[in-house]
Formats: sequence, structure tokens, C-alpha cells
Amino acid sequence: MDINIRRLNRSSFRCKVYGTLCIILNVSLAYMAYTFGLPLYLDTIGTIIMASLGGFLPGIFVAVFTNLLCCFFSGDALYYTLSNVIAALVTVWFVRAGGFRKKKNPVIYFLLLVVLTGLYNGGVQWLLRGGPSFPEVVYASYQLSAKTHMGYVAASLLIDIGLNAIDKATTSLIALFIILLIPEDERKAIWDSNWKQAPVSKDEMYEKVRSANKRTIQKKMGMILSVTALLLVIVMVWTGISVFYSNTKTVYTDNARKAARFAASVVDGDRIDDYITEGRTVPGYEQTEALLYKIRDNVTGLKYLYVIRVTQDKIYYVFDLHSGDFPAMEPGEVVPVEDYFKPYLEGFLAGREIEPIESDNISGWVMAAYYPIKDSSGKTVAYAGADSSMILMSDYTKEYLLKIFLIFSGFFVLILGYGIWNSGFYLSYPITSMTKCVQEFIDSDRNQKNLDDNVKKIRALDIHTQDDVEDLYKAICEMEANMSEQMRELRHYADATSKMQSGLIITMADLVENRDSDTAAHIQKTAAYVKIIVEALKRKGYYAEKITPSFENDIVNSAPLHDIGKIHIPDAILNKPGKLTPEEFEIMKTHTTAGMNIMEKAINTTQGESYLKEARNMAAYHHERWDGKGYPEGLHGQVIPLSARIMAVADVFDALVSKRIYKPAFSFEKALEIIQEGAGTQFDPKCVEAFMDSLTEVRIVLKTFQEM
Repeated sequence: MDINIRRLNRSSFRCKVYGTLCIILNVSLAYMAYTFGLPLYLDTIGTIIMASLGGFLPGIFVAVFTNLLCCFFSGDALYYTLSNVIAALVTVWFVRAGGFRKKKNPVIYFLLLVVLTGLYNGGVQWLLRGGPSFPEVVYASYQLSAKTHMGYVAASLLIDIGLNAIDKATTSLIALFIILLIPEDERKAIWDSNWKQAPVSKDEMYEKVRSANKRTIQKKMGMILSVTALLLVIVMVWTGISVFYSNTKTVYTDNARKAARFAASVVDGDRIDDYITEGRTVPGYEQTEALLYKIRDNVTGLKYLYVIRVTQDKIYYVFDLHSGDFPAMEPGEVVPVEDYFKPYLEGFLAGREIEPIESDNISGWVMAAYYPIKDSSGKTVAYAGADSSMILMSDYTKEYLLKIFLIFSGFFVLILGYGIWNSGFYLSYPITSMTKCVQEFIDSDRNQKNLDDNVKKIRALDIHTQDDVEDLYKAICEMEANMSEQMRELRHYADATSKMQSGLIITMADLVENRDSDTAAHIQKTAAYVKIIVEALKRKGYYAEKITPSFENDIVNSAPLHDIGKIHIPDAILNKPGKLTPEEFEIMKTHTTAGMNIMEKAINTTQGESYLKEARNMAAYHHERWDGKGYPEGLHGQVIPLSARIMAVADVFDALVSKRIYKPAFSFEKALEIIQEGAGTQFDPKCVEAFMDSLTEVRIVLKTFQEM
């Protein structure tokens, strides 16, 4: 078996063991409180421990299954599931916010825990029972309400919060004590069991959560799961309510039918006329009425039970049982036929059994069933009517809906938390970590050490989700490793090519220098001065858009080729000891255009390498002047390529401090004076400024070559 899989299984097993122990702890203490009738719950200690050690999903899992098991001894436990879940979520917030490292956090945590769970528990009691569950709370609420003139509901909720403060203070302290007993290594191992990659500390994880982009996979998955779970709950609840309502309505209708039939069987049809005319004085009337009361009181949902005689336009009451706020009709009392009754009048007058009638009249919303009462001759002389209260059924439905909501709320949060948790550890965190490493790989600027370090870093992620994400991770690891090796090989080839290019440049420059008896080490010194000037310009921030690492490297490497055109100058002119005639000087000036042509051919041959372009610029324009009086084209100012302006300073300075067959060497100070005088006329002022700011380096170069 793979090492990662074994480790994953061990970590998962550890988390399950602690989760099980926390559930057992919760249920045991809750059972103790229930058995001794304590006005406390004591069922959140394990929840707080697991949420603190493992995060929100393990905490929610312990909370939900705690209340599920508590149903075996407390039937209402499931309705309080969300209270336990709230404790888990508040604990996770406390850990995310820095725990005890911030002084205000414990106070905020305790207040949130007490108030939120207290209000929820008290609210559930009022919704389900119409008041507090514990007798002690009922008594205390009445006392507080009477003494403070506070409303009874507000008083009971306040007392619930107070008791909840005692409960949560007790559970929090016990939970904290237990957590401190667990070794630090074990706590870390529990936390690490969540990860499907190299573990990240809680602080790092929550910092990622806080700073994450709004459109992370985890948040998208959370939104999708929220909507899906919500729609699922709505469909399930709606289906349950519809089925419950339909079944209850059927039961109530059937109960009304049975009650009407039963009532018809106990009423003597031969005495109907006597009951109407003489009422309660007729022997057996009260006994029959007592039987009707028993029928009504023993049928679920039945609110009214009566016996009537129906005529064309009137209804005569024979029996009418007292119910609620409505006074009973006396025997023989007459009422007109109401409009809702008229569509069924023909059936009543014909003496047929009437289908149940749903109506909303003075008696309220009812389902009425009627059964004919016959005399000894078989003639229908009256009807027994039984009304089931649809309002009562609606109340039952609302209560059912409330209970379903309370039960599903905890499981809804569990389902949602499970989806968000898994999308985080299986998708969001691994992909975010891989993305960060890949971005760093891209931004490594081809630095081999950075590339190698990044390969080690992404391998250290150790993603083991055992799915497509792990396959992607392995592919990226292999790709980065291969690219790093390829870059190493390319760099090796590039270094070799660069050395070969540098060798060719020096060889070409030497061809010229060997023909000029007066320019010893000129190409090496000018290259050194060029490097000094360009680095100084960079330090000062001059021409920042132009002076890139590539530009800097190109001009230093190609500086030795600035006089390549002198290869076309005759030896007689190149090595003439005296001053050149005007005609000879014109020939000497052609070394710039000759150098440009040589470099152009080289560029075309090498398909335009950038360092040769700068070599062409320096060869062609290093004798141009800032004021436009130079040669070969009379360019001025920044129209002259920067590489040529830098070379102009380096070339003239070296010519001044070097001995020539036509002049002695100038002193260092005299050469600097001439260079400064040329700033703004012969030379770019910024290049001169950069040169003058680097005299220490200039002296070192000059001394080095004088000693050679």
C-alpha cells in the first residue's frame, strides 16, 4: 500500500476515534442532566473540543450525532440540534480569530455562545410548548415578570440565557481543561488528519481563507451546495407537508363521517318530532345528549356534533353540543338555510347520505359530514352532523412544519458543511497551493536556483487526494521537473554559446588592435569603462526604460567591436606618427561607416542578434556629438543611440589618458577636465555625470592596465 494512503488512513482513523469519544462524552453528560432533572444541557463539551481540534465539520458532525443519540431518552433533543451546531461554529470562529492570544476574544466568544444558543433554546421552547420546559424556569419567569413588570416571554428568555450562561461556562471550562490535557503533538495530529496534502497550520489556513479571492472553488462549491441543499430541504419539507396535510384531511374527513354515522345510530328517529317540540323534557333526551358528547370527545379533530332537520328554507336543531365560545342551539331552535348549504339542499330533502362539505362560515373552517337518521318506517326524519375543525388541522400542520424545520436545520448545516469542507481540502486548498507554486515557477525569471527550489517546494506539497486533483498534481510536478532540467541544459548551451560569441568578438577586435601600434588594451579598457558608466546610469535611475539587464549585457559584450571598421583603414594612415592631413582624416572617419556595414552583414548572418545591433550602433555612432557636430551622420542629443553615447565618453577618456604615437598621455586630472568640459556639447551630460560619480572604479581599471 502507498505510504500516503497508509498515513491518510491512520489520520482519518484518529479523527474518527476522537469524534466518537466526544459524542459519547456529550451524550453521557446530557443523560446525566436529563436523569437528575437539571435545568442544564451539558451536551456541548465534546462539540467544543472537536471543533477546536479538528475544525468546523468534525465539530458539526459531533453536534448533530449527539442530538440524534439523545433522542433515545429525550424526545425533543433533535429540535435543539442547531443549538449544538451554533456552539461548534462559534468555537471555530474563536479559533480563527486567534483564540486566547487576543484579550477580547474569550469575552466575545462567551457572549456569542451564551446569547445565540440561549435565544435559540428559549425560542424553541416557546414555539413547541408555548413556554419554558423546566418548571423552575416557569416559576422564576413569573416572579421576574411580576417584580420588574417585564413581559413573561422576555423574562423567560432572559432566565434561559442566564441558565445557558451557567451551562456554557461549565462546558467551556471542562472542554478547555480536556484540550489542555491532550499533548500538543496529538492535537496537531488531529488537525493534520484533515489535510490531503502537506498540512498547513490553523493560522496559515485561516489567513488563506481571509485573503482568498472572492471567486474560489470552495466559495463556488459552497454556493452551489447551499442552493442545492436548500432546494432539497424545501422539496422534502413541502412534500412532507403536502402528504401530511392530505393524509390529515382524509383522516379528519373520515372521522367526521364515522362520528356522524355513530351519532345517527344512537338517536331515536321516532322521537325527532318530540325532541323538536318538547326538548329536554322528553324522556331519554339527556341520555342521548350524553352519548353524543362522548362520541365527540373521543374522535380526533371533531369540534361540532349536532342533529338537525332540514326543510326547504329552514333548519331545525334537535341536538347541538356546546363547543368553545359558541353557545349551543336549543332543541327546536330554527335558523335559515345559509347560501353554502343550498347546493346540497336537494339531497337533504331527498333523504340521501350527503358527501362531506368543506366550508368557512360562522363556525369557522370545517369539514362537515352528514348521515341520515331514519324512523322505524325507514323515512329520513333528520341528519346527524359532525364537523372536523380544519383550523385545528392547520395548526397541527404548522406545528409539523416547525418540527421538520428544526430537525432539518441541523442536518442542513451538516450537509452544507460537509460539502464546503471537502471542496476545501480536496479541491480549493490543493489547487490554490499548486497555483501558487506554478506562479512562482513562472516568476522565477529563469533563475536556475529559483526553479530548482520551486520544484522541491511543489513536491513538498505531497497532495494525496486520491482523485483527479492528485493526478493533476503529479503531472505538474513532472512538468516542472522536466522544465527545470531543460532550462539547465539550455543555460549550459547558452553559456557555451555566449563564451564562443565573446571569443569571436575579442578575436575580431584583436585583428584591428594588432594593426594599430598605439591602442594597447584599448578594447578591454573601453569595455570596462562602458560597464562602469552603464551601471552608474542605472543606479541614478537615468534611462530606466532603456537600461535593462539585457541591454547592459549586450553593450558590455559588444563594446570591443566599436572600432572594427578600422580594419579597412590603410596602415599608413592608421599608424601615422604625425597629424593626419584633411584627406587622411576623411579616410579615417570612414571606419565608422565601415564598422556599421560589417556589423550589418553580421546581423543578417546571425538573424539579428541584439548584442550585434548595439555593436553596430557603437561602431557607427561613437564619434557623434551631443551638439550634432560629430560624424558620420551629424546626429545630436538623444537621437544618438544610448550605447554610442556611453562609448563616446569611454573612448575619448581612454584616448586622453593613453600614449599615442602622435601625442603623449594626458594626466588623469586633465583628462577628467576635458571630459567635463565636453558635457552638453560633445557628450551626453548624464553619461558624463555617471562617469564622474564612478571615479573610484575608473582609477582601479586604469591602474590595473598600467601595471600589465
